[in-house]
Amino acid sequence: MERNIQHRFFFPNTPEDVWEYLTRSELIAEWLMENNFRPEVGYEFQFNTKPIIKLGFDGKIYCKVLEIVPLKKLSYSWKGGHGEKINLDTVITWTLIPTNNGTELQLKQTGFKGAKNFMAYFFMNIGWIKIGKRFHSLLNTATHGTTNA
Repeated sequence: MERNIQHRFFFPNTPEDVWEYLTRSELIAEWLMENNFRPEVGYEFQFNTKPIIKLGFDGKIYCKVLEIVPLKKLSYSWKGGHGEKINLDTVITWTLIPTNNGTELQLKQTGFKGAKNFMAYFFMNIGWIKIGKRFHSLLNTATHGTTNA
């Protein structure tokens, strides 16, 4: 059995503003994790976070950019495990949809297979909700914050 995560986030911002936070490494680090991302199809990059050795996670997420449609879609692989042993092999797809009052951002993470990925699915599903709120807060602060006089 395969499970997938799907969430929708709404922002009172333009697709250009949302896209920037999805594709600039230093901005991604603010709402997700430290990384060496570059928006180039085929580019391999990593996210880095705190390891959870008991769960077989070394704190590194190995990724490869799979698809880019500027201002509309970004997709990359998302693999994790411990060292060379990958036990989570999923794909993240971000889709931006302009609305009358901002942007809808859809997140889809596919590929949680079998019982071995159930815990990852469970915690990541909850985690993406928290991350979406952080993304919203940072984006809102950056585009609607105070200006220097």
